[in-house]
This record gives sequence, structure tokens and C-alpha cells, in this order.
Amino acid sequence: MSLANAQRAKAGCRPLKHDAELRRAAYGHSRDMVAKDYFDHTSPSGKDAGDRIKAAGFSPVSSWGENIAAGQRTAAAVMKDWMSSSGHKRNILDCSYTHIGVGYASSYWTQVFAAH
Repeated sequence: MSLANAQRAKAGCRPLKHDAELRRAAYGHSRDMVAKDYFDHTSPSGKDAGDRIKAAGFSPVSSWGENIAAGQRTAAAVMKDWMSSSGHKRNILDCSYTHIGVGYASSYWTQVFAAH
């Protein structure tokens, strides 16, 4: 979260607040990708980040975004890769998001962003 907030500060965005429900959604997705051996925003059962966010109890949800990555060994490495990708960077620097949850399992990373 602190790495994302450092990037947001440079862009003039307010810091994201850690949210335990979003963290549960992010960690659950990372674990699910490991357990079921896939890499996608949509699970084999058809659930997307919006479904996971609602199931974790974050409500109401006015907007959400998700970043996933695999293979990076450190949070700094995954943040560098995300900031080098226009879509991932757009999520990190979207000033409308107010909350974040981050999950890591094995080598799978998930960031979930949302706003009420």
C-alpha cells in the first residue's frame, strides 16, 4: 500500500486507505490463482474482481479496479512492473479510488482498488 501511495502522491492523488475486506478479496484471488493454476482477472468459476469485492463485504461499491501480476519476488519489483504498464498504472493513479487491498500468495500478486 505504501508503494502505491508514494506513486499517487507524485500524481497529486490522496492516499488510499487499507481495507481488510479488499485485502481479503485480493489475497483470496492470489490464493485461488495458485490453487487452480491460472492467471486471469476472471476465475475459472466466472467470478471477477467486482464479485470478489462484494463477497468480501466491501459495500457499497461505486467503482473498482484490479491489478494482478506473477513472478516478481518483491513488492518493489511488482510495483515497478505495474508502473511500467499503462493499464496497471492507470489503476494505481486513479484518484477516484479511496481504498486498497493487497494480496500475495506464492508468486501471485493482486491489488484491489475501490471506492464507496
